[in-house]
Amino acid sequence: MHEAEYRTRGNWNEVKGKMKQAYGDLSDDDLTYDEGQEDEWLGKLQQKIGKAKHEVKSWIDSL
Repeated sequence: MHEAEYRTRGNWNEVKGKMKQAYGDLSDDDLTYDEGQEDEWLGKLQQKIGKAKHEVKSWIDSL
């Protein structure tokens, strides 16, 4: 699941808040998803928080 799906469900701001709580150095830019850029976005988050891409995706999906 990515930002567009969370926005559709209406809880993207809540998810972003949880992500920032867990990793205080994540900025709004880090959490901005551009349509069609999921792999690049996950890669950026992966580098920022030091987890494998599948771990980042699973973590976001669990929020």
